[in-house]
Amino acid sequence: MQESPKYWKGIEELENSPEFLHNALSEFGALPMKEAHPSTDDTVAPRRDFLKLMGFGLAAATLASCEAPVRKAIPYLNKPEEVDPGIANFYASTYFNGQDYNSVLVKTREGRPIKVEGNPESPITRGGLSARGQASVLSLYDGARLQGFAIKGQPADKDKVDQEIRTKLASAGRIAIVSPTIISPSTKRAIADFAGRFGNVEHVMYDAVSASALLRANGGVVPGYDFSKASVIVSLAADFLGTWISPVEYAAQYIVNRKVSSDKRTMSRHFQFESNMSLTGSNADVRVAVKPSQLGQVAQAIYAGIVGGGAGSYSNPELTNAINELKAAGSAGLVVSGSNDANVQAMVTAINAALGTAAINAAAPSYLRQGDDQRMANFVSGIGSYGAVIFYHANPVYDHPMGAQLAEGLKRANLLSISFNDRADETTSLCQYQCPDHHWMESWNDYEPKRGYLSLAQPVITPLFKTRQAQESLLTWAGNPNTYYNYLRNNWRGVLGGNFQAGWDKAVHDGVAMGALLPAPAAQVAPAGQASAPAAKTGGYEVAFYEKVGLGNGADANNPWLQELPDPVSKATWGNYVSVPQSLAKEKGWEQGDVMKVKVANKEIELPILIQPGQAKGTIGIALGYGRTKAGMVAQEVGRNAYPMLTLVNGSLSYADVASLEPAGSREPLAQTQTHHTIMDRKPVVQEATLAQYIKDPKKVTEYDKISTPEGLEKPSKVSLWQDYEYKNHHWAMAIDLNSCIGCGSCVVGCQVENNVPVVGKQEVINRREMHWLRIDRYYSSDHHKNEFETEGKLGTYAAMEDPSDNPQVIFQPMLCQHCNHAPCETVCPVLATTHSTEGLNQMTYNRCVGTRYCANNCPYKVRRFNWFSYYSNEKFETVNGHMFTDLGRMVLNPDVMVRARGVIEKCSFCVQRIQLGKLEAKKQKRRPVDGEVVTACAQSCPTQAIVFGDLKDPNSRVAQIWRREDGERAFKVLDAINTQPNITYLTKIRNSKTSNFFAPEKEEKHAAKAEHHNA
Repeated sequence: MQESPKYWKGIEELENSPEFLHNALSEFGALPMKEAHPSTDDTVAPRRDFLKLMGFGLAAATLASCEAPVRKAIPYLNKPEEVDPGIANFYASTYFNGQDYNSVLVKTREGRPIKVEGNPESPITRGGLSARGQASVLSLYDGARLQGFAIKGQPADKDKVDQEIRTKLASAGRIAIVSPTIISPSTKRAIADFAGRFGNVEHVMYDAVSASALLRANGGVVPGYDFSKASVIVSLAADFLGTWISPVEYAAQYIVNRKVSSDKRTMSRHFQFESNMSLTGSNADVRVAVKPSQLGQVAQAIYAGIVGGGAGSYSNPELTNAINELKAAGSAGLVVSGSNDANVQAMVTAINAALGTAAINAAAPSYLRQGDDQRMANFVSGIGSYGAVIFYHANPVYDHPMGAQLAEGLKRANLLSISFNDRADETTSLCQYQCPDHHWMESWNDYEPKRGYLSLAQPVITPLFKTRQAQESLLTWAGNPNTYYNYLRNNWRGVLGGNFQAGWDKAVHDGVAMGALLPAPAAQVAPAGQASAPAAKTGGYEVAFYEKVGLGNGADANNPWLQELPDPVSKATWGNYVSVPQSLAKEKGWEQGDVMKVKVANKEIELPILIQPGQAKGTIGIALGYGRTKAGMVAQEVGRNAYPMLTLVNGSLSYADVASLEPAGSREPLAQTQTHHTIMDRKPVVQEATLAQYIKDPKKVTEYDKISTPEGLEKPSKVSLWQDYEYKNHHWAMAIDLNSCIGCGSCVVGCQVENNVPVVGKQEVINRREMHWLRIDRYYSSDHHKNEFETEGKLGTYAAMEDPSDNPQVIFQPMLCQHCNHAPCETVCPVLATTHSTEGLNQMTYNRCVGTRYCANNCPYKVRRFNWFSYYSNEKFETVNGHMFTDLGRMVLNPDVMVRARGVIEKCSFCVQRIQLGKLEAKKQKRRPVDGEVVTACAQSCPTQAIVFGDLKDPNSRVAQIWRREDGERAFKVLDAINTQPNITYLTKIRNSKTSNFFAPEKEEKHAAKAEHHNA
């Protein structure tokens, strides 16, 4: 008798089946018992792990939010009025980590924050948001945070800690509070009250990446820059679009005069003088690579040309042009400098004063950098004279060049040392008392980033751990019975007028307000510029230290989203390196990944080299913010710490020095998400033109280059095997303006947060398995146009054109699923996992996908990602994700987007969950969605509004207007020749320079005679 087929009767039988156990063991390794189980085999997967593997990780996240100490848990007996299950709430707040300011909206679901977005009410950040701000929500759920008060690392009762600290402070004598820049008026007042109670209290502010010289040259404040009022900008190594002072604010200002259209055909002109290829230098019209020691000479030459005096020893044709254009611009000219040399900054201040620049608002200076390098150095040198020191979000043992000396001082038995830091970092671990502060999402606070501009932070979740707000600790020790919330409200009574409660409610709701709480800076006459440049460096290579756009000064190094965010220029992740010029690598025979011993004075570190086009000859670059030893498992030993190599020169930290390079005899591969550099002259990929060309004939700037396009593919044919779709209700589409995209990467992290995109780690990036749904391709210009037709072998000529210029121009191009109307991926899927919607979306049905990857092979844009592992639950990736996918870490997951399992293809969905929400909200009101109600995560996060999303069926939508107005003028589709008919259109980049190094018309004409031979 034939045996009937066996079927599983239920989940209990399935989880004990040999098939499941085999798959579980191959995925997780041996799984220890975590709960009672009928089997005695220790390798059996318990039910909890089984559910994780079967995709129930999201349920675990929801349960975790109920298990956490959130008072308003679900289900409700008496439901809070402001919380509806399944409906998101947004709360206005402020993100400031001591260097990066953003006014934000925090999105919460069922009492747990899951995303941060820019606050459009802010007159400073204008709805934009940095990559660090986007990623900051993950730090709330970081298991490396301290979970309560401790004495010498051992958990202790909070009351006992308070009693001991009060007793010791009373007899401590000299007390120091060490912090990064604080822009909170109420926090400063609390510190002042604390000082009034104990006396002899010094507040020492320092910035890991300092602007101390800029402060000294401008009366103790950062000038109130407004780049939107400048028609000529000259930057001396100030990366104001990436890391310098307030990049989100400056990017929004800068782009005002960079956008062009049929109604506006003027642009600002941007000169950049720098050593390292920075994000700002990548966006400049004219970039000149100079050594760090030459920046002072550049400033001296501009000073001589504008103010008068000695001309200096450095000359360059572009420098002459910059001086002449500054003169012509007058009050519309602006000079900024990232130098931390007081003489250079004094010259820049004098230049701007002589120009009478309107791009600086003297009435609204910035408070975002207040650190005093000399005062911090004096504190460390005199640590023996202090009886107590309190560290407020400061980690100088790690991020100050005198950190080793400070570490020795903290070991004194009679020194009372207290830390408010959120984790047992390099400094906190040496302190006697750990009194961790709340996370900013658990706190009340206020901020004044610029004089007259206020913002508030409010708690959006009950504190997860037994922490206490640092300001409240200071008030408690000073004997003030007030909560910090009441203290904060009282401090605001003077700025909100007569009806305080109404004004307070509005300020909390909006997140921003107008008024001043910090005292006005003392009126000071701008110092006279000293026309003297620093002495030129001699011997070795000049090293320029800088900070990465994503990781910053290293305070957020335990955030895996930031570690895996590609650097906009180098496209490298997970670590720092030594960037060297192409010419130097060629001369020495060095290859990328060769490990070098880098020596500065008596300090030495080993780092791999990265060959960087645009790096000034005779210089190297090293990023700060890496090499953490006590930040958490993600940051542990990623890269090397370069802070000890900095020195104090004339009262300010110097971020340039002389270094020697010596091969270490080993190799370390770099994890880069892009290893090709140029477009190899393929104009259908990306297009650029000069402003002069655009003004002369706007329609010709997007003509296809018949020289470099194979015959028959100059324009897509109207004949097609496809049956065109008819969109009756909605047709979702996107427009991306390459003139507005600065390549900052905020959209990349915003997409990752919104769509639960996993982190894969360094090795997987090296294996080309990164999972970002959205990438930003960076293209360098090449000098090999002239060689295009010199060789008969077509492939050989294109390979030669992959070499970028020594000082290339750069284009950034966001690349995501193009949602093609004639999608090549849809025709090859054997199981119909990828299909086309009635609204123009290319859809992925994850539980139908079997992982053949035919679609990825067939995608010409290479935007489809294959999930090689269950990154969210595989112990192999624990050190990559840290605590991201513990039950606590899962609280950050967006419940509207499923967590994909191993073995499926995933990609951009145009944030379909947001589209559906917008449609449902409009349907409840019996109307169509209004333009602007449905916005993708990438478009929402962009500080320059480079990405516009909307419905083409709405003729009044911005995206429809852009498609109509720019048709035949600046709009182009990537690889349009293959007729995929994407639903994303790009707008040609227009550069305000004399020539385009990507597509020089004179070179095209020169080789036109050979085009026929090439196409044949």
